[in-house]
Amino acid sequence: MIDLHYWPTPNGHKITLFLEEAVQAGAALAYSIKPVDIGAGDQFKPDFLAISPNNRMPAIVDHAPADGGAPVSVFESGAILQYLAEKTGLFVPADLRGRVAVDEWLFWQVGGYGPMLGQNHHFNRYAPEKVPYAIDRYQRETERLYGVLDRRLAGRDFIAADTLSIADFACYPWTREHEWHHVDLAAHPNVQRWHDALSARPAFQRSYEIGKVYRADKTMTDEMRRNLFGTPAPRP
Repeated sequence: MIDLHYWPTPNGHKITLFLEEAVQAGAALAYSIKPVDIGAGDQFKPDFLAISPNNRMPAIVDHAPADGGAPVSVFESGAILQYLAEKTGLFVPADLRGRVAVDEWLFWQVGGYGPMLGQNHHFNRYAPEKVPYAIDRYQRETERLYGVLDRRLAGRDFIAADTLSIADFACYPWTREHEWHHVDLAAHPNVQRWHDALSARPAFQRSYEIGKVYRADKTMTDEMRRNLFGTPAPRP
């Protein structure tokens, strides 16, 4: 059994995408969701910090690790995807060059595509005052990164392999929010084709249905804003 500490954000969706696709592929991979309401400050609770010291979700606890030992906890979405791929033997190619390509695009996402689009989200939607320089800087970087992805997907069904891989799980949830960062997918036709094909997959649809259970339309309060954007992790 795997405990998934989760909230329906792009990084949280990465892991439910993997798990739902793995179950559909026949993997014996039972999991349960442990909600981490980041607006309410659950990410600062001591029990969660014990497995995710960066006070960010997602995180997992694998109660049946491959070595048969004590439960293994993993934080950071990219590390979780790699861990689950190794555990199941799914969504990473077996050959050296295939694995390198998947790792390259996974790290491209966690090092650039996610953080830059996240800053775009913040300054366009949540910043208490408009900062034109920041909005322009992250909008331009967002467009550049979409261009990189569009060129990569030219003539390809998937980002890094001939079949679905953890690179696709990493990139899709951020691309799905393209309207949040003012990107018209029609300007990136290869990204749109890839995005629409993945959106039609039953496991992807189930993943987002799971998210709806926890997602509620809430007015942003001062407390939520502090929990999401301004509260440091407690000192030990």
